[in-house]
Amino acid sequence: MPDPATPARLAQWRARVEATLAAALPDPRTEPARLHAAMRHAALDGGKRMRPLLAYATGTAFGADPAAMDDAAAAVELVHAYSLVHDDLPAMDDDDLRRGKPTVHVAFDEATAILAGDALQSLAFELLARAPLPAQARVDMLAELATAAGVHGMCGGQALDIDATGQAIDVDALLRLHALKTGALLRASVRMGAIAAGVDADARAQLDRFAEALGLAFQVRDDLLDIEGDSAVMGKTAGKDLAQDKATFPALLGIDASRARLDALRAEMGEALAPFGQRTADLAALGRQAIDRDH
Repeated sequence: MPDPATPARLAQWRARVEATLAAALPDPRTEPARLHAAMRHAALDGGKRMRPLLAYATGTAFGADPAAMDDAAAAVELVHAYSLVHDDLPAMDDDDLRRGKPTVHVAFDEATAILAGDALQSLAFELLARAPLPAQARVDMLAELATAAGVHGMCGGQALDIDATGQAIDVDALLRLHALKTGALLRASVRMGAIAAGVDADARAQLDRFAEALGLAFQVRDDLLDIEGDSAVMGKTAGKDLAQDKATFPALLGIDASRARLDALRAEMGEALAPFGQRTADLAALGRQAIDRDH
């Protein structure tokens, strides 16, 4: 069984995905140079890399070779990066700071940002289609990532978020919104690691339970950070949700109840991973990180 997760192990996985991304992204010295530079601006040198880390942690816990997961880990991060580029556009959240840098439409222009997001998404599926995995594993991963990114996942959740802005919605609606907008891609990251390792159906069900609790915890913590966080630490603008009258957990439940929900989700993640013992220590550490982070 693996040793408990350490900062060194997480750093190694971050280095792996950074190297894979840097090699896969187009050279900004080649044409169309502006688009290539925008893609690299969006995807490199920043971010928690939570999604690729979840893929590595799941796969290695059940025996997969990290080298076999590099392309899958990079693919899920590219989809995440594309979603942030589009989320920051004036037509969406209209933000000017992301990962401590100007957002892509600010650093370049709006048209280039749209194209960069599109190209990042395309590159994700290109990488995954060519990953050094058995053909069935590649197909299964492609299906997971496509579903998580589309109308039944991230895009659908974003549409519900737009519809809910300025509206009174109940807790069930908010849970559904974030299960799609945030949770689907996090769950897909865990599932892709499980696919790489050939995990059985019973274990996948437990991993899904963990991933669903983690996805919700990640969003509740994001909502709290929007109120309590420091823009300089977070690398993005604090207070945007409140200013835009977004549907959030603190707005609906209050701050104390949102913190209580985080405690319940922490327990849920622990229960989901308990059958696996020490082998999922890395996943447990990432679950704690999702809740305890300050950015």
